[in-house]
Amino acid sequence: MALLGVVRRYRKGALLWQEGDPGGSLLFIVSGQLRAYSSSDEGQEFTFGYYGPGEYLGEMTLDGGMRSASVVVEAASVCRVVSRATLEACIAEDPAITFLLLSKLVFLVRSLSVRARNLALNDAYGRLVQLLLDGAVVQLDGSHWMPLALTQTQLAQQIGCSRSMVTKLLGDLTKGGYLRQDQRRWRILRAPPPKW
Repeated sequence: MALLGVVRRYRKGALLWQEGDPGGSLLFIVSGQLRAYSSSDEGQEFTFGYYGPGEYLGEMTLDGGMRSASVVVEAASVCRVVSRATLEACIAEDPAITFLLLSKLVFLVRSLSVRARNLALNDAYGRLVQLLLDGAVVQLDGSHWMPLALTQTQLAQQIGCSRSMVTKLLGDLTKGGYLRQDQRRWRILRAPPPKW
């Protein structure tokens, strides 16, 4: 289905769509990185996630509704845009595509439920530790690394707190020997304590 999409190239910083825009198309990422987020009228942002090659966005508007988040280009990207008409033609030809889309939507609902629970029930420390533990990828040598080089502001946008709080928490975890930053990526040296 992605191969039927129109190829589009986007520069870093380009806003692909805003929350509330009309939807209806899917965006398959060939290369680069996109970020989905919501923002307040005061400019405060909450990041839903970062997306890279092999992933797609836009399925939340297949019901004909509006975009549920804004999407910005974090690194120059090449995408394939699949229209709703193309999607419907693909589903008519291969109905199994419906189950793939449904599986993605179920995954999104589950992950958003977990994030909502974490925001409601955990303090900033608990949310940061959960983000680091959930996001870390085990390397061949057994170490755990965050796959993306995220700034303190980017981490704060994902856990719903201030950058200064993230700076303080990361500093304490680093001093305690739980984390280390190598090549701008966070490395988890050992499991952080359950409480700050």
